Formats: sequence, C-alpha cells, structure tokens
Amino acid sequence: MRPVRVLVVDDYEPWRQHVCSMLKTRPELKVVGEASDGLEAVRIAEELKPDLILLDIGLPHLNGIDVSHQLCQTVPGAKILFLTQNNDAGLVRAVLNNGVQGYVLKAGAGSDLLPAIKAVLQGEKFVSSGIKGDDFRETNDT
Repeated sequence: MRPVRVLVVDDYEPWRQHVCSMLKTRPELKVVGEASDGLEAVRIAEELKPDLILLDIGLPHLNGIDVSHQLCQTVPGAKILFLTQNNDAGLVRAVLNNGVQGYVLKAGAGSDLLPAIKAVLQGEKFVSSGIKGDDFRETNDT
C-alpha cells in the first residue's frame, strides 16, 4: 500500500517543521509538500493532489477557511484537517459542515493529531476534546 500523501500548511515555520517531524515517524504517511500561506497552499495542493491537507486557519494572503472552500472544489478527493489555535465551537461547526473532516487544536496536537489523521482517512469526523460546548458535540452527533 502506498503511503498517504500529506500537505502541511502553516505560516509559522518552526511549527510546520515540528508537525512534519511528527508525521515522518509514521511510515504510512509521507509529507509531499509544505506551504506557508493560503495562496501557496491552493497552488501546491492543485499541483500535488495530496490525500490529506493539514491546514491552519490564520494564514497570510488567504485564510484557511477560504483555502478549504477552494480545495473542496479543486482537490475534492483530499481530506482536510484543520490544525489551529482557534477553539471557537461555532467556527468548528461551520467548517465541518462545509467539507472539512477534522479539527485539531495545536495545544492538543501531541495526543490528537495522529488519531485525527487515522479517523479522517477512515471517513470519520474528528474534533479535539479541547473544543468547548455541549451544543457543538450534540450538533455533530445528529
């Protein structure tokens, strides 16, 4: 079986390198590209057609939400997993209803990222346990 091809998108280079290092420990995952802003992310994703895109929300030139909308159209086979600091339950609900498969808080990436990747690759939704709000959990379960 070929490894899952991953694009990592974050404007903070040390964090991006940290995520890539975590992924490189897993033989079933292969980082095929990195991007530091939204426009670059769209261009690289269209070119490389990754299986999974790890995407920050706070990106220069085009924010992660707009990037995800474009990628759902241009790379429809790719799974999108937000990896961000924003813990607003309303935002999480909105992006999950618009084609994004998962949402991981950076603060919980050490424990949540690999399970989130596994879940979204299996067609499941994943949300970090650090997202507050019972109304969010109930909405996702229906």
